[in-house]
Amino acid sequence: MSTTDIRQRLHHYIDTAQDKKVKAIFAIVENEIEETYDFWSDESFVAELQRREKSYLNGTSKTFTLEQTILRAKQAIKKSKKK
Repeated sequence: MSTTDIRQRLHHYIDTAQDKKVKAIFAIVENEIEETYDFWSDESFVAELQRREKSYLNGTSKTFTLEQTILRAKQAIKKSKKK
């Protein structure tokens, strides 16, 4: 069974399960859900953000207007629906 199939089955089960069972499932995975990644302590992540900021500020990065971004997103959606 593919991961997609498992996700769909889990979603369906959670949507239709009794409250008691949903709470039990949540208790099992609660720590995983609440566990967060601290991006600001990741030196490579921060360095990449700083590199991108510098590139933007000195005008060497390619940027897009909001309208261009929306158009590109719509085109990507159309393209993905064709597949």
